[in-house]
Amino acid sequence: MLQQESRESMNTVVKNVSKKFGETSALSRINLDISNGEFIAILGPSGCGKTTLLRLIAGFDSPTDGEIMMNKECVAEKGKVVPPEKRNISMVFQSLALWPHLKVKEQVMFPLKHHKFIDQEIKKNAEQRVQQMLELVGLPHLATRMPHELSGGQKQRVAIARALAPKPSLLLMDEPLSSLDAELRAELRNEIQTIHKVTNTSILYVTHDQTEALAMADRIVVMKEGAIEQIGTPQDIYHNPKTSFVATFVGKANLIPGNWKGNYFHPFSHQTLAWDIPFSTFLKEEGSCAIRPEQLLLDRVGEGIPCTVKNVLFQGKEIHYTIKLSNCTVRVIGCLKKRFSVGEKAVLKLRSVEEPSQEMASIIGVN
Repeated sequence: MLQQESRESMNTVVKNVSKKFGETSALSRINLDISNGEFIAILGPSGCGKTTLLRLIAGFDSPTDGEIMMNKECVAEKGKVVPPEKRNISMVFQSLALWPHLKVKEQVMFPLKHHKFIDQEIKKNAEQRVQQMLELVGLPHLATRMPHELSGGQKQRVAIARALAPKPSLLLMDEPLSSLDAELRAELRNEIQTIHKVTNTSILYVTHDQTEALAMADRIVVMKEGAIEQIGTPQDIYHNPKTSFVATFVGKANLIPGNWKGNYFHPFSHQTLAWDIPFSTFLKEEGSCAIRPEQLLLDRVGEGIPCTVKNVLFQGKEIHYTIKLSNCTVRVIGCLKKRFSVGEKAVLKLRSVEEPSQEMASIIGVN
């Protein structure tokens, strides 16, 4: 394993960037600052503009308005774009883009021969650098393999090793794990996080998968319809969403109607029920409340909201319920000890701090 690498500081600044394709606005006044060594995830649904933003930062296109600065140099503005090969960046594509005629070690060697910003010490010891990168991604034993002889996960590791070999100041990753199965995605998430800590490379990671963003990023940029909804740490985004879109997209919160009195929420205007949900106060003016599925509890007795179990999904360590209320449906994460069946009548309650769900227990560190 490599010792933690040092690199020259490079700050990337996206200032008031907009992008139109004809009459269609893909990006609207985007502002983003990427610090040296920072891992930023761009998170949003398909069509929200996250890949367009990545392409602008990479140099594949120019903005309609605004500017992009790298190391205090303007690399993109209206009518001007510095091409990718003249920026100290590397990219891992969704399609991987491995050359079919090159062996694994030759894939990693390629940027060491052609990258404009390559350090002369690295270039002089190119063979050693290739070996280091393959060890970093756990593939030194596959150095002479061809791409068609590799699994999907191995190909992804080669693409990451190739991108990191020239020691770029900024690594761009465009949904690199989307084509892999769930187990392999989880494995590579851990590896990418470890690689980031070792290499100290600034990473801009585009994804539509909230699990990836929450697990790996220092900061998350949540996008919707070409605009930024919120920027914050994973903890901020999850526990303190600033809009209803962020609340429902990250963590799939339920938006429950009701009314507020001070810091207490009365669901469906039940005056006898007063729920303390501090993070949802941004929705006070709308007369609703965002509540995570793991914050709710199903019971058969006691004070709560009458409901009917509409759907049941067994998930191993927990059960996901869809609950039918008088005028809406909500999602609830329940434990294995108290199970409900489809069609069964139940009472919906707010889970107390003393009785966390299994998912909440893992978040707050309760065994």
